[in-house]
Amino acid sequence: MLEARALVRRFGPVTAVDGVSFAIARGDVLGLLGPNGAGKTTTMKMLTGFLAPSAGSARVLGHDVAEEPVMARQHLGYLPEGAPLYDDMTAAGFLRFIADVRGLAGTAAADAIARAVATLHLEPVLEQPIETLSKGYRRRVALAQAILHDPDVLILDEPTDGLDPNQKHEVRHLMERMAAEKAIIVSTHILEEVEAFCTRVIIIDRGRIVADGAPSELKARSRYAGAVTVELPRESVEAAAARLGALPMASGIERQDESGIAQLTVLPGGDGDLLGAVRDALAAEGIGVRRLALEAGRLDDVFRALTHSDAATDALRAEAAA
Repeated sequence: MLEARALVRRFGPVTAVDGVSFAIARGDVLGLLGPNGAGKTTTMKMLTGFLAPSAGSARVLGHDVAEEPVMARQHLGYLPEGAPLYDDMTAAGFLRFIADVRGLAGTAAADAIARAVATLHLEPVLEQPIETLSKGYRRRVALAQAILHDPDVLILDEPTDGLDPNQKHEVRHLMERMAAEKAIIVSTHILEEVEAFCTRVIIIDRGRIVADGAPSELKARSRYAGAVTVELPRESVEAAAARLGALPMASGIERQDESGIAQLTVLPGGDGDLLGAVRDALAAEGIGVRRLALEAGRLDDVFRALTHSDAATDALRAEAAA
């Protein structure tokens, strides 16, 4: 459905995107992750044809974005960063304009607009000027234009930015409903969203892909994969930590206190049934447990391990520019 081939984008001496390649098929929901300045938005702009690559190419359903831009964009829906809109238009007028640009007319245009309005619950603001809308409604209008023509490929840059929890929930369900028939790329800083609806994750750092796989595969690379988390009364935490820290298959213990409840995470460090060993050790000490869980891993841990902080990225780019 969409393919990036060795995409490169330079801004003077700074290489913002450096050889990014991947392909997605129908049914894929790809989460694009990375720290600020990593190259996510620049990659999306090249995929949609809004920014020409310095090298490499992108194809949408076999159409080269640079050589066949109209054909490629007919199959694309794009929600840009910041959701830019025409503030002097009403929401209804803007959607009619988008329908016209997309070549929809008459009944086809009316049906497409009605479907997008109903999907994003825009009925209350249709006749309001866009400049008067809240950030959440602006985002929903921008998302409506992206899905208006029922595209095969959706590229969404921070689609839930500015939405309240209920609206975020609605957008997530929208993407889940559309996923079976489309290929979707979502850039987001909210890792819970990635785990909730993405079938695949690409992490970009300094313009390069540093990880690519299903969320479960990336979580398995976390140092917390196979760890055991225990919640217990605060008065028992010292005895529990001493006992669990001595287990031969434990490499360390992390502690976190919340609202009178202590939480210990026992990190794996060798072969053996860590969950069973933790349970038996606490039972032998007569320590009551509120919750005992085996962890699959943490995506945020993998993200931090593979990426650099914004400050580090900015310093490197400033050095390159100098």
